[in-house]
Amino acid sequence: MPTLPITELTSRAREIFRLVVEGYLTTGAPVGSKTLAGPGGINLSSASIRSVLADLEALGLLAAPHTSAGRLPTDAGLRLFVDGIMQVAEPTAEERAVIESRIAAPGPIEAALEATSSLLSNLSSGAGVVMVPKREPRLRHMQLVPLSPGRALAVLVGDDGAVENRVVDLPESLPPGALDEVSNYISAHLAGRTLEEAARITRFEIESGKSALDVASRDLVERGLAVWSEDALRRPILIVRGQANLLDETALWDLERVRSLLDDLENKQSIADLLDVARNAQSTRIFIGSENRLFALSGSSVIASPYRDREGRVVGVVGVIGPTRLNYARVVPMVDFTARSLGKLIG
Repeated sequence: MPTLPITELTSRAREIFRLVVEGYLTTGAPVGSKTLAGPGGINLSSASIRSVLADLEALGLLAAPHTSAGRLPTDAGLRLFVDGIMQVAEPTAEERAVIESRIAAPGPIEAALEATSSLLSNLSSGAGVVMVPKREPRLRHMQLVPLSPGRALAVLVGDDGAVENRVVDLPESLPPGALDEVSNYISAHLAGRTLEEAARITRFEIESGKSALDVASRDLVERGLAVWSEDALRRPILIVRGQANLLDETALWDLERVRSLLDDLENKQSIADLLDVARNAQSTRIFIGSENRLFALSGSSVIASPYRDREGRVVGVVGVIGPTRLNYARVVPMVDFTARSLGKLIG
């Protein structure tokens, strides 16, 4: 159902709606007419307020839990509030300094990404997430070591010194010395190339007849390169920190929701797929409750922003996952600032 434009609400309904949402985001509890008519509330009788609340409920913006006479914003109501009413609160100078110092601390980029996830968790009281750039390693050396008949261990050394192992099925009728021949070929001809570049060069040399390898060895080269290329595409590279923050005092009211959320956080591939939607966004994306299938049952929200290198290319996504009562006004600009700060470091 399309979200109702905020301009279609009367000024009285808009004010009551704002107070209900802000009360819910502060306490996590339903907001009733007595609260709204109390000190700091709206100057209307409880009966008049109840009438407006009923109208807002009929519009699908509020809901009344069966255990309480108060109202909670629906996902559609939260979307209306975020898009039409919320006033963002930019990070303070102190918060900006903390974010920049933690991200720029000396150490490898992986440490900065870990720090970013923990930082977002601490500042938002939610779970901080960082989708790591899917860096395709450049080959320095590859060695094929026989394991058993029909199988070999492919040991790849990247130009950054990283070492990874994969098991490769061997072609039938592999000639003696083929493993050494293939290892030497890859290391000599393809060093310094990415996996995609190495595979493309190999295919070109084979198709043009420029390769000195026999058919079985050519097949083995392609298998050795493909095993990493496929793995890089399928592997969700995600850092999640701060799940314990989701177990606050309000969790006792809805243990089933929290249990569902923690289960969702274990499915890193699905989270990576969700965050990947934010890669093409020009600014911070907000997914509220049922707007995304992954967290629909747990009633959780995701605030995510892409971060770019100095050439403007999107290399990853940072974000916060938490209950729908996240402090959107504070967390949205904080995630955006963190993404921009991380982008400066990536270079």
